[in-house]
Amino acid sequence: MNMEIIGPLLLSFLSGLSTILGSLSIFINLKKVGEFITFCLSLSMIIMISISIFELIPQSLIVMINKYNYVYGIMISFLVFILGYQTVYFINKKINSNNNLYKIGIINMLCLILHNFPEGIAIFISAYNNMKIGIKLCTAIILHNIPEGIIISVPLYYSGYSRGKVVLYTLLSALAEPFGALLSIIFLKNIVSNSSLSFIFLFVSGLMISLSINDILKEIISYNKKKYMLIGIIVGLILSLIII
Repeated sequence: MNMEIIGPLLLSFLSGLSTILGSLSIFINLKKVGEFITFCLSLSMIIMISISIFELIPQSLIVMINKYNYVYGIMISFLVFILGYQTVYFINKKINSNNNLYKIGIINMLCLILHNFPEGIAIFISAYNNMKIGIKLCTAIILHNIPEGIIISVPLYYSGYSRGKVVLYTLLSALAEPFGALLSIIFLKNIVSNSSLSFIFLFVSGLMISLSINDILKEIISYNKKKYMLIGIIVGLILSLIII
């Protein structure tokens, strides 16, 4: 394997594994657990909605319109988004648990695996063509991935999972990025296109918005910690401005 491939591959590993940094939040011993969960869920809800509305959907919509024309591009984008949105209901039914935090943590993990996979492809291809651009993209995604680690780890940990299992689940999400890069090496010219990535991003946007509105928001309200909800929303908006 030559250096032209090793460099981009290392960047994808680095960006993916940065997700683990977010899971370090579960090693902090807290007295106000309800307040911390409310803050983290509020932060994650805003980040997931912001990434979907201001990054994934607009970029994907432009690609789909250019490929299929205005009317069909919007129709196809809408259908893929709705498919992602409805998939959360299906996953919720398949998860045999009454623990809402557990459901949120598991669905977050699935969403972010699907989200991180094309990010790994994007980093690899960018760095493969221009290392400076790849490094810039890697840095942005690292900032993006740290709060994603919180999004997965906090709900799972406070649903009753051990710290070891939580870190393992977070690691599964993190490894989706280098896995995407590895697929890029094997099938670089055959599977990677703007339109295929757009389908994935629209589907993931549907997943994340559905999860945020129908599951996370309800869980936040159930804790009745309005002050910490507001703080989480504000911090989430600030982080969204930085990472998008």
